[in-house]
Amino acid sequence: MSRPPLPPFTHETALQKVRAAEDGWNGRDPARVALAYTEDSQWRNRSEFLQGRDAIIAFLTAKWSREQDYRLIKGLWTHDGNRIAVRFAYEWRDDAGAWYRSYGNENWEFATSGLMARRIASINDLPISEGERLFHWPLGQRPEDHPGLEELGL
Repeated sequence: MSRPPLPPFTHETALQKVRAAEDGWNGRDPARVALAYTEDSQWRNRSEFLQGRDAIIAFLTAKWSREQDYRLIKGLWTHDGNRIAVRFAYEWRDDAGAWYRSYGNENWEFATSGLMARRIASINDLPISEGERLFHWPLGQRPEDHPGLEELGL
């Protein structure tokens, strides 16, 4: 299975990979998102360590049941060869209706197939009021004309 664009990444293809990942995660379909990763993909997400698509699906299923009204923006930080670094922010609310903005960085390493073989994520959560929210598009993919992280001052 191949998932273009393939490494080594140019600036343009790295941007495409980042946007595809953002769009996939905003779709909140764990099984579909997991297909972007190798079958034995290794993850560190905060303090959790995962390996393989089944673990990714279980993790994302739990995440998106806990993090409601999830909206994510990713931005390319840098790239080289088969690696991409991104920074991101996402907004979500919990069962009690409290809103959060989560900030983080991810380091990605890709197999020659274009599937992600390793994902290392560091994330911090900031409680925000509903009035401080910046991500107001309908659930799903961020519209092309919606500001990115830089334009929002994040």
